[in-house]
Amino acid sequence: MKDHLIIFDTTLRDGEQSPGASMTKEEKVRIARQLERMQVDIIEAGFPAASNGDFNAVKAVANAIKGSTVCGLARATREDINRAGEALKNANSARIHTFIATSPIHMEKKLRMSPDQVLKQAVDSVKWARQFTDNVEFSPEDAGRTNIDFLCRVLEAVIKAGATTLNIPDTVGYTMPEQFGGLIHTLYERIPNSDKVIFSVHCHNDLGLAVANSLSAVLNGARQVECTINGLGERAGNASLEEIVMAVRTRQDLFPCDTRIDATHIVPASKLISGITGFPVQPNKAIVGANAFAHEAGIHQDGVLKHRETYEIMRAEDVGWGANKLSLGKHSGRNAFRNRLADLGIELESEEVLNTTFMRFKELADKKHDIFDEDLHALVSDEALTLQEHYKLLSLTAHSETGETPYANIVIAEEGKELHAKSDGSGPVDATFRAIEKILSSGADLQLYSVNNITSGTDSQGEVTVRLQKSGRIVNGHGADTDIVVASAKAYLSALNKLHSKLERAHPQV
Repeated sequence: MKDHLIIFDTTLRDGEQSPGASMTKEEKVRIARQLERMQVDIIEAGFPAASNGDFNAVKAVANAIKGSTVCGLARATREDINRAGEALKNANSARIHTFIATSPIHMEKKLRMSPDQVLKQAVDSVKWARQFTDNVEFSPEDAGRTNIDFLCRVLEAVIKAGATTLNIPDTVGYTMPEQFGGLIHTLYERIPNSDKVIFSVHCHNDLGLAVANSLSAVLNGARQVECTINGLGERAGNASLEEIVMAVRTRQDLFPCDTRIDATHIVPASKLISGITGFPVQPNKAIVGANAFAHEAGIHQDGVLKHRETYEIMRAEDVGWGANKLSLGKHSGRNAFRNRLADLGIELESEEVLNTTFMRFKELADKKHDIFDEDLHALVSDEALTLQEHYKLLSLTAHSETGETPYANIVIAEEGKELHAKSDGSGPVDATFRAIEKILSSGADLQLYSVNNITSGTDSQGEVTVRLQKSGRIVNGHGADTDIVVASAKAYLSALNKLHSKLERAHPQV
């Protein structure tokens, strides 16, 4: 029989560390439910010690998920591990993931600890975590640049202390595939008790090699891969879950293992996470990009028409393309709406929220004929943002005419008070943003403005992402509407609301 390759998804933890990608508790639960439907083995829900918000999000995911193991990250300190254990105490299946840096540069420059001190703290942390669960994962941060003799010492010791999974991270995306695979092979050979644990890998994509390094490790004995949907993550991101899963499944002639992932949920998960985080998927992205199964060249088209496998090594429907089923229309009732949300794993917190979301659905159905699942996800995200608004869009008039200067009139509510402004600009969106700034004078720098269609057709909702920076904080705001100027105003105000909230998250490696 083939070995089981464990998929450890860290979209909710490492993925959230992408600048501006912070998620609310409700959004984390929605994503976790989608990962559970995909049959992800382990969901790393967050870093409970980072903030009360992250603690509550991990706790909510732990309470909601039954079919996957829920994991919390903790530095190698009793305080962090206690916090993780408390957040996970109601989980059906829990794991604590603790880590400490082991490379010379990290020990000397960041931790200011000696190798013996690091070794002792690693062992103590694993023993402490065993009080809460017998499922303990240990990571030697920056393993790729760690002295091999010291790395073997630490790993042998934490296995004796009770670690059940050893995760080898290429923290800065530095290693090459042959080198990284060789490292895993060496660890198996040199550590006397290596047969008592599962070896895992966590590769970053700084040189574009995260997937290649992960697959090389799997070929050399690793049986868990840490990855994220769309490759979301810090700096250049992490190994992409969809690419790992489909590479292993497509090349079963090479890999002695396979995952239990239901791949038909991959594309819906990709779209959900892109919508929630505001990070669009590039069209030529493998598996989930809009062009992943498109054929432009005549020779390719001819070949595919004659026999699909001439130019396609996977079927689009096997990874979820074509799954954005037509679900509802303007004649659909409240129960049909509620049931479709339940099918998508969306649970609204109260009957009042259901009623207001249903009314927004009816308004959308009057604007566009066909409502797809992606529209519903965007609708719920938009409603969640509305409930948290300090600044709220009341009305917008934007004018654009050939040969005339565009302008916008906007009315915003701030704590019940109506604020009005008018401004011109180089276009209706620029005029709208200038009008908002006339009222609020945020002082934030606009770093990104991006527009994507949620579904196909000229009546599709446009989803706008706005990234703002102020005083070192970076936030993403997003808004959706069939009118792209309105969506832009919603996105800008969404970002300003996040800046206003002053929610801070501690980086787990600080």
